[in-house]
Amino acid sequence: MFSPIVFAQALPLLLKAAIATVGISLAGLVIGFFLALGVCAARLSAHPVTRACGGTYVFFFRGVPLLVQLLLVYYLLPFVGINVPPLVAAISAVSLCSASYVAEILRGGFLSIPPGQMEAARMLGIRPFDMLRRVQVPQAFRLTLPSLANEMVLLIKASSLISVVGVAEITRTAQNIAAGTYRPLEAYLAAGLIYFVINGTLAALAHLAEHRLHA
Repeated sequence: MFSPIVFAQALPLLLKAAIATVGISLAGLVIGFFLALGVCAARLSAHPVTRACGGTYVFFFRGVPLLVQLLLVYYLLPFVGINVPPLVAAISAVSLCSASYVAEILRGGFLSIPPGQMEAARMLGIRPFDMLRRVQVPQAFRLTLPSLANEMVLLIKASSLISVVGVAEITRTAQNIAAGTYRPLEAYLAAGLIYFVINGTLAALAHLAEHRLHA
């Protein structure tokens, strides 16, 4: 029989773990965004070798499951003499994976910018870096905001895999509660509720931001 008491007792612990989940996902998206700018630039480069390197990065990190990437980072770094805490390994793996998806999202945004704007900027004597900072990146961000928000939601859900390296996020905490109380239904139902609230809030904020940008 369902126990409301166990369900209520699990919520505070899971809410505390939600901070780690959101923090890791947000850090992964932010770091991944800056990595993605470099990967995207490589993908759009006129040099075949640079373009191939960017394509290889995207192909690898989109082709290998995040779970495998997490385990590779967690066990490979100590193997080569770099010892990092599980939290750092988790953020690193999430960032590298996120960068491959965000790079493709941004590439689509950059390709959607009308070429006439770039020609007009060159005629006005705007330097390439200023053109990228003031013309291309803002427009690409606005055009890809819905996809970037969707990527954040996907990262929140994918963060459940981080439990394999011992980080106490929502799923790991729910597993501990289920093991300690022998009430898995209540523990995982509470975890599902928190995931639902987090992702629903993110989706609502993204919709509001998109509406304001297009207003």
